[in-house]
Amino acid sequence: MIYEKRTYRISAGRAPEFLKLYEAEGLRLITQYAKLIGCWTTESGPLNSVVFLWAYDSFSHRTEQRAKLAEDPEWQSFVSKILPYLAYQESVFLTPATFSPHG
Repeated sequence: MIYEKRTYRISAGRAPEFLKLYEAEGLRLITQYAKLIGCWTTESGPLNSVVFLWAYDSFSHRTEQRAKLAEDPEWQSFVSKILPYLAYQESVFLTPATFSPHG
């Protein structure tokens, strides 16, 4: 199991709007390809950030699923709607330690 932490820095003051759009349209699409572990907003550090944690069986599973997602016409349409909100994007892969409860 691997986890992907995706952080989106949203234009100041637009995070609530971004989250509403993501919940209404994006969540249904992406959860066909990835398992959502959680979604958070930041109160410290880089502000105006939204952090998603996604689970995949392996890195190759993630690669396959992201390729399928990228080909999905509904996802492509959704991405064009959220791009104006994004100022920065980061993806970090996390592999759980053997003693991790989410291993």
